[in-house]
Amino acid sequence: MSVRAYLQVTMTVNPENRAAAAKVYHDYRQPFLDTIEGALTKELLVRDEDVQVIHGFDSMEHAKAYLTSDLFTTKVAPSLKPTWAADPDIRFYEVA
Repeated sequence: MSVRAYLQVTMTVNPENRAAAAKVYHDYRQPFLDTIEGALTKELLVRDEDVQVIHGFDSMEHAKAYLTSDLFTTKVAPSLKPTWAADPDIRFYEVA
């Protein structure tokens, strides 16, 4: 199965919180891949100005559904929120 849609979450994370944000990524990467319908990939990108998590899905429907999943709403987002210096920028992309 190939990636047909991406969810990009860009977070402003101060340097002192980068390790905590990376830990959340590593802690929930495999559960995301194992339990979220349509999940195919998950990558962490770190730049000086922000941290991005790129999620690959088999459909736009599954990409959008992840944001209302139990994993995201009760585990991932609450764990990340203390690391944010600003609200995250969330975008969806469809593969052309």
